[in-house]
Amino acid sequence: MVELKKQSELFKNLLELKYEPVAVIFTNDQVSTGKYEKTPICRAIKLASEGGCYIVDKETSTCPGGSRYCGFSGTPTMDEKRRLQNFLTRGEKLTSSIVSFERMQKLSVEPPTGLSDRIIICPLSLAEKRPDVVLFLVNPEQACRLVTLDTYWDGLSPDQRIIGALCQTSISYSLMTGNTNLSMGDWTARHHQEFDPDILFLSIPYERMDNLIKAVPKCSAGDASVLLPDDL
Repeated sequence: MVELKKQSELFKNLLELKYEPVAVIFTNDQVSTGKYEKTPICRAIKLASEGGCYIVDKETSTCPGGSRYCGFSGTPTMDEKRRLQNFLTRGEKLTSSIVSFERMQKLSVEPPTGLSDRIIICPLSLAEKRPDVVLFLVNPEQACRLVTLDTYWDGLSPDQRIIGALCQTSISYSLMTGNTNLSMGDWTARHHQEFDPDILFLSIPYERMDNLIKAVPKCSAGDASVLLPDDL
């Protein structure tokens, strides 16, 4: 879509982005553009930011957490939950106890269980359908500028979810709440996928993108000049 390519180029040039803005599209339609192969969703995000296109469904999603957080599987059975508790507290060691793990789960939004048959994860410039979420891999300064553009019109700080699995905080949280979200991702995904140390994950529901674009010529976080009064 020409419009999506123009939007991608706008932000790439404005912010001097190292990585492609990533389109995340939930769909029930059959699609043929993109690699259809087994991959964890965090890996698909990394490769899409480098120019790749991926089609992910319950057959190709190789991470149980990613499958649940992005809607391909439901609430784990008791045995599955016990294995997950053990894995996170004694294997990955990302949380101290089964209680802290339960808090982490219950204080977030419910995942989009059964929402779609598949997810397309690709560069925004190559998307052939309207995205549901646009994900930016950015440094802190770029994140600051995007958040400033996002809040330029109403001045309202979005509710944030900074901890949790990368696929949860960078995709499903914004998808389900409509909130822009800034996340550091999770340590396991960062480490295994070798994301740059300074990368943050800023996810913007696509319906908010028009506000950002309209703010660019008016806001100094975009390309508006700062004008200081003479008496300052």
